[in-house]
Amino acid sequence: MKAQILIASLFFSGLIFAQETKTDSANTKNIEAVTLTKQVFKKESDRFVYDVSNSPVAKGSTTFDILKQTPLLSTTDDKTLKIAGKNNALVFINGRKTNMDADSLNQFLKNTPAENIQKIEVITVPGSEYQVESSDGIINIILKKKMTDGTNGNMRMSSSANKFFSNSASTSINYRKDKLGISANLNVSDNIRPQTYDLRNGSNNASTSSIGNIDDPNKNVGGYINADYQLTDNQNLALTWNTWFNKSYDSRTDLFNITKSLDNDNNTVTNYSLTKGRENAKSANNSVNLNYEWKMDELGSKLNLNASYLNYNRKQSSTNQTIASDIFQNVGLISREIKQNQPQIINNFSGMADYVKKFKNDFTVAVGGNYNKTKTDNDTKNDTFDYTYNVDGSIKDINITPSPNHFVYDENIYGAYLTLEKKFTEKFSGKVGTRYEITNSLGTSDNAQNPEYARIKRNYNNLLPYLSFNYAINDKNNISYAFSSRMRRPSFWELNPVRHIITDNNYIQNNPFVKASSVYTNELTYMFKNSYFLILNHSYFKDVITQVPLQREVVKDGVKYQELRYIRTNFGDKQEMSAMLGIQKSFFNSYLTTNFNIGIQRNVNDGYLAKDPTSGDMFNEFINKSKSNSIIVQTNNTIRLDKKKTWFVGVNYFFVDKQQIELGLLKDLMSLDLNIKKIWNDWTFSAGIDDILKTNIVEIETKQADGTYNYVKNNEFNQQVKVSIVYNFGNKKVKKVRDIETASDAIKNRTR
Repeated sequence: MKAQILIASLFFSGLIFAQETKTDSANTKNIEAVTLTKQVFKKESDRFVYDVSNSPVAKGSTTFDILKQTPLLSTTDDKTLKIAGKNNALVFINGRKTNMDADSLNQFLKNTPAENIQKIEVITVPGSEYQVESSDGIINIILKKKMTDGTNGNMRMSSSANKFFSNSASTSINYRKDKLGISANLNVSDNIRPQTYDLRNGSNNASTSSIGNIDDPNKNVGGYINADYQLTDNQNLALTWNTWFNKSYDSRTDLFNITKSLDNDNNTVTNYSLTKGRENAKSANNSVNLNYEWKMDELGSKLNLNASYLNYNRKQSSTNQTIASDIFQNVGLISREIKQNQPQIINNFSGMADYVKKFKNDFTVAVGGNYNKTKTDNDTKNDTFDYTYNVDGSIKDINITPSPNHFVYDENIYGAYLTLEKKFTEKFSGKVGTRYEITNSLGTSDNAQNPEYARIKRNYNNLLPYLSFNYAINDKNNISYAFSSRMRRPSFWELNPVRHIITDNNYIQNNPFVKASSVYTNELTYMFKNSYFLILNHSYFKDVITQVPLQREVVKDGVKYQELRYIRTNFGDKQEMSAMLGIQKSFFNSYLTTNFNIGIQRNVNDGYLAKDPTSGDMFNEFINKSKSNSIIVQTNNTIRLDKKKTWFVGVNYFFVDKQQIELGLLKDLMSLDLNIKKIWNDWTFSAGIDDILKTNIVEIETKQADGTYNYVKNNEFNQQVKVSIVYNFGNKKVKKVRDIETASDAIKNRTR
């Protein structure tokens, strides 16, 4: 169920090697064929470069598999990629951001062969020219250049099994003839996302425990068509269309609730109930982008123009029932039923212009701007049915409480940037830049229960400076520094003031008053022999956007109950300080290739909330002024079994120590993964098992000074067996279609 999944997604916001997601929000397109033998990792100016062009590991692998092997990149949920110390990783192809939402990105990465990758660039602190938010880092995939006309492609089929079986298949085709290039991709998947929850909260007087399952079936169809036409030797025109459709019908939440409360005589009363949630949802995401590129001289000066249109349409209806029960979970009478209809429509028009001028003295000036106009329409219907019964069990009365809310959000963003980059000597280079952004927004509600929702207007400006330098001390030693300031605007779903029901006394509340947060990052990097590195990072987050569990005792029919609301809001400030040592190296004549990172992270939280900003209701104080030091270990190893480079074994492991995040104490996470791969001509067969020890399970615990507590245990069944078959066909030298950053990318990331 989408609402409940949101809880788990934010558990990882403070991790160095964490999940959540996004590849919001980040995205990728098709990648084809590769052969590997040698892996080189080095520091260049403002980025790390991982050369995978000669390594056999990529053949038959997916793009997602290769990215997991890249130094500084990791995942704890096998869904989203993270850069060390970053809350999100945006995926670019050939310097241009891809244009897919989070779900489609994940499917493309896992269904697209990686055999066309030349190298992978990891930009931990992006410059002012990039439209990124918060502490986002960038993964830039550089594809091999292929000049021959013709057609090629690949087909992939894969299956996996945890609690349920999942299947996926994809086909990619590339065609080039003279000045015209066309590429297309289609992928389909069918899966059920299983989860189990153990939710507990309470105080000295009252408590609630909810234990049960969530099963979310999904059918996905996605694809794209890219057309690139060379107008002249220096001018190109490209048209891109991306589409993604998801259908999730009969998602089920089944929780068994134990509620302990006090009556008027202060006697403990224990009640048992069942929560049964059913949800149907489907969404469609379509975008089109027109790009014009003019290469103005041999030095690399160029002009880039983009215009995009994006439409996102989601329909979602759900029913949540609270049913009386006994200790043995025998079903009784329905006491409350909540029916919700939560459609969302997003329309966006975006324009972007970039001009880069390069001079002969190794001096580069880049200037550009962007404009985004977005309208979201959320017409929510919420009806609550309270049942009363006669002695014989027949329905006596049904009290219906309607709660409609039509919330419309309009936003205009204007941005401009300037960067200056200079290579002073062969050893020393520097870059300075700034981005200026103006945001005007208006949220209106036709029938808001809270009068403050009726009209929420926000206008704010941000100046975001950037600075970096890189110094190659000698052939073996390199040092670099970067400073960046960024902001994170709330996603559109966070602003929509709807309520997602978990149980009768436990729900999630979105918040239209959430404001943008800011982050300031300093990073110092030292690299030795292009194999060993040390990264020191400090990030300061102001007005952190997160989900806060507020609790209070409420009285119903003379009985005290414990109410819990997860409120989406700004929750104080935090600091993250980290030091990471890493190695990327091959041993024993390349029979063993290892990527190993070990680091320590210190989290300092400073948050306080006692008032529900969406209603004004007062709660017990939720205070998080905690600090923690934690160790993080990650290693990815590839073992070659034969001289012909046709058999490979992979051994991957990560450990994330317990640490304090905004919600409380996140307990340690760990996973051991094994896989084996066989390459046979144009065929590749692979099999593997993830999370062999079943240790990748989220647990968060919060305790307050007043005695209130909150505990969440979430198992997403990360242990799974996976098998896949890949076949490559056609002319392997077909030149790829240009991959284009679209003007609406920054907006699409916020639909996730």
